[in-house]
Amino acid sequence: MRKVTIITGHYGSGKSNISTNLAMEAAAEGKKVTVVDLDIVNPYFRTADFAKMFEENGIELITPSYANTNLDIPALNFDIERIAKSDGYLIIDVGGDDDGAIALGRFSAALNEFGDNLDMFYVINRYRYLTKEPSEAVELMYNIETASKIKHTGIINNSNLGCDTLADTVISSLPYADMVSQSVNLPIVFSTIPRRLGVDDNRFKPIEIYVKPFWER
Repeated sequence: MRKVTIITGHYGSGKSNISTNLAMEAAAEGKKVTVVDLDIVNPYFRTADFAKMFEENGIELITPSYANTNLDIPALNFDIERIAKSDGYLIIDVGGDDDGAIALGRFSAALNEFGDNLDMFYVINRYRYLTKEPSEAVELMYNIETASKIKHTGIINNSNLGCDTLADTVISSLPYADMVSQSVNLPIVFSTIPRRLGVDDNRFKPIEIYVKPFWER
């Protein structure tokens, strides 16, 4: 049965970058990978931006029909139930906050049938506005669950300051991540650190920074 991983979180928490890293890692391991871009909220930071890279690495990308256009209309013209029942690894990149999770909720019945083969990971960034306090991150997580009708299974600590991220930036976020984890009784799947920093610390998962704001490109 296909393994399904859903990535949710606050606007700008790094969902698309996490989704892209997971997809590229799985493809490098020889797995058949499909990425569904459900970010119908933010037209500027989407996995759809990496269509060429995905194609070169054998990753199938499925997007809303208006992705990468000036129209931001939730036109979900694909059969996610059929996609989810195909072989391989499915990654679903969900739009920010509970607004984006509403689109996911349309497919909740089909996705919840996957049981233990379904994970929904909540991406947190303690440096983002409106999630700087653990209580704020927790409230948003529950709002996403209500909108999507799917329960989270783990937390990804992706606390960063973009190009200004240092090792101390990430290290100092660990107590925050632990507080969120304990508050919702969910495990920390991993804490990320930019690979470019060259930090060798088993507390962190090094990741590539694929998604960048236009002023850093």
